[in-house]
Amino acid sequence: MRFNRRILTLALACAPLAALPTGAWAQQKPLVMGFSQVGAESEWRTANSESIKSAAKEAGIELKFSDAQQKQENQIKAIRSFIAQKVDVIAFSPVVESGWEPVLREAKAAKIPVILTDRAVNVKDTSLYVTFIGSDFVEEGRKAGRWLVEKMKNEKGEVNIVELQGTVGSAPAIDRKKGFEEIIKADPKFKIIRSQTGDFTRAKGKEVMEAFLKAEGKKINVLYAHNDDMAIGAIQAIEEAGLKPAKDITIISIDAVKGAFEAMIAGKLNVSVECSPLLGPQLMAAAKDVKAGKPIQKRIVTEEGIFPMEIAAREFPKRKY
Repeated sequence: MRFNRRILTLALACAPLAALPTGAWAQQKPLVMGFSQVGAESEWRTANSESIKSAAKEAGIELKFSDAQQKQENQIKAIRSFIAQKVDVIAFSPVVESGWEPVLREAKAAKIPVILTDRAVNVKDTSLYVTFIGSDFVEEGRKAGRWLVEKMKNEKGEVNIVELQGTVGSAPAIDRKKGFEEIIKADPKFKIIRSQTGDFTRAKGKEVMEAFLKAEGKKINVLYAHNDDMAIGAIQAIEEAGLKPAKDITIISIDAVKGAFEAMIAGKLNVSVECSPLLGPQLMAAAKDVKAGKPIQKRIVTEEGIFPMEIAAREFPKRKY
């Protein structure tokens, strides 16, 4: 009888533990996120990757991070790998806008929610992703255009613009061009005389600007670069051609990274439109909400400003990237 009482006491003591696997144990298991990054092509992208890694650590999220080296096929492979690993959430910053439907359908079939960061995708079925967190690239282009129109409002002759586009087919390249053109087309004196991709890199930005200068020379009044890294590369080309950047050629770029502020303080870049890479905390918060089944906005826009060279020295100490 005493033996049976002991067994009964042990059984009762162990009973709450038996219930744990579906409750407390499950809660202790960290959320696992698979993240596919475009690459490491710029200061902006490096800051973006750091923000995501540090925010995941802070949020207690297990991050499986993959660098696509600016190749869509690498991102598709990474997403398929995340599906096979049965991660809780997939997030990625797409290299280009199109060609994602098949792999996103695979994620949906596996019941793994997908979050887009920084760049959008062009899909017919928008239920293939739960939300898109990032900047309004069209508005960034508009800001660049408005600044130029205001600066050149008293110019009587033609304003010849050369454009360094981002990666062909990428959302920022398409939208930054669209927003900028939308504003400048109101005044026929503004003309884009050359436009070519610089792939968002300094080296390509320099190379393409050298070609622009050879073809157009002193006809160029303005350079519009889709990111700061290309603008910084182009500044080198302008100086090597014996011209003064920001004086002989007005230079507008996008991102507002520290390198751009340094160029503005040195008097070599006129203005940079902000595009914040610090999306990590927003991404982790969204991933937790999605996993918890909470409602989430389909589009989460980051707030950003515009920084002309006149305020660069004052703003520089506040920059986090």
